[in-house]
Amino acid sequence: MRTITATEASRSFAALLDDVEKGETVIVTRGGRRIAAIGPTTAGNGTEVLALLRSAKVDEQFADDLKDIRDAALAETPGWPDD
Repeated sequence: MRTITATEASRSFAALLDDVEKGETVIVTRGGRRIAAIGPTTAGNGTEVLALLRSAKVDEQFADDLKDIRDAALAETPGWPDD
């Protein structure tokens, strides 16, 4: 992993992307502070996530819990007592 300044990244962005495409992760700094990490992305298209969501077992009580929380959050709260 290498580190470059934001100015360097701006001036050689195409080369930076070439390095990332080859698998390298690059840290970008500005004023000596890390502001970004640019690295390769996964090749997936979300198929695995969709399959996981479809195979997950639903907790029947969970929907009721969410409704109770929502109702409690939307309920009128008592105002401040009059002084």
